[in-house]
Amino acid sequence: MKTIDELLSEGVTGKRVFVRADLNVPLDGTTITDDGRIRAVVPTVKALADAGARVIVASHLGRPKGAPDPAFSLAPAAARLGELLGAEVAFAEDTVGTAAESTVAGLADGRVAVIENLRFNAGETSKDDAERAAFADKLAALADVYVGDGFGAVHRKHASVYDLPKKLPHYAGYLIATEVGVLKKLTDDVKRPYVVALGGAKVSDKLAVIDQLLGKADRLLIGGGMAYTFLKAKGYEVGISLLQEDQIPAVEEYMERAEKNGVELVLPVDVLVSSEFPDLKTKAPANPTTVAADAIPADQEGLDIGPETRKLYASKLADAATVFWNGPMGVFEHPDYAEGTKAVAQALVDAPGFTVVGGGDSAAAVRTLGFDENAFGHISTGGGASLEYLEGKTLPGLAALED
Repeated sequence: MKTIDELLSEGVTGKRVFVRADLNVPLDGTTITDDGRIRAVVPTVKALADAGARVIVASHLGRPKGAPDPAFSLAPAAARLGELLGAEVAFAEDTVGTAAESTVAGLADGRVAVIENLRFNAGETSKDDAERAAFADKLAALADVYVGDGFGAVHRKHASVYDLPKKLPHYAGYLIATEVGVLKKLTDDVKRPYVVALGGAKVSDKLAVIDQLLGKADRLLIGGGMAYTFLKAKGYEVGISLLQEDQIPAVEEYMERAEKNGVELVLPVDVLVSSEFPDLKTKAPANPTTVAADAIPADQEGLDIGPETRKLYASKLADAATVFWNGPMGVFEHPDYAEGTKAVAQALVDAPGFTVVGGGDSAAAVRTLGFDENAFGHISTGGGASLEYLEGKTLPGLAALED
């Protein structure tokens, strides 16, 4: 995989460089609530602009249905990128139409433009190879060189991620190079003890990665909504907690395999419960009750790990040489259910080894809860991509850059 440093050494002055970024940031209307993914691509964009390239930044945002939708415009992200670069960023109101063509044609050396949401075009996400390739041809006409730096999208076989790099000289940006380097530390020659903390809502989203980790990790700490399927598999009452009953046989098999392989699989010993899901808009007090994990009332829902579990998980992370954390421990968006996620984040900060926050809601939680990002070894920009890499899957966007 050739890197941006090789591209810069070849010279980029006057070249049109297409940077596939990941500007898929959360929005409240037009207000960006977490700009972490934009900040992550700044080093690549700035290096290219400083070297005299004409930089065309492209990304998706949200899930528009293959047609323009103002709710998913990249205009706020373009404005924020300009603020972070300290320079004006042009914005094209389409992707491969007249606005994009004229905006790119008007770029001077060292200037940057953002084109509109790639998913406003059906060809970006099409499962038809010919339709995707046709859209990639139109994108390729805008540029001379391709730089892949949208790690959060490399697990998608999309036109701008998979097809486009095959049509232009292609290089990995700084972010992708960093992300891949970090993930190799979690899969190749791992320093031990290796502890993985997994949370989030659905156990089905994590089964494949658990399957792989049962042969690699020393300890697995389970929290979030997915924990209740594990507790049910142990024969516990879980009340009205989130439960994927159809996944219980797989969970039972994994628990048996963990014991056979000598992997310590740690489940909550107590949880916070309530009969009502909290109001995440008003943040009205929820007044939860703490109960033992095997004593959840039939009319109650588990919404966070309890205080004894927080202490237990912190102790299991205290000597870790390598940590990977993906998924919150509870409904961290509400202050009454944020303590479990906060405790795991703090345990990562305190851990002596290399700590990785695996993107998605975990990365959002770290920022929302006020942690210093520099206190962690690495905060990934791609939760789904990180998990699929750890599952051992071939990621289309990385495969295209390696050709």
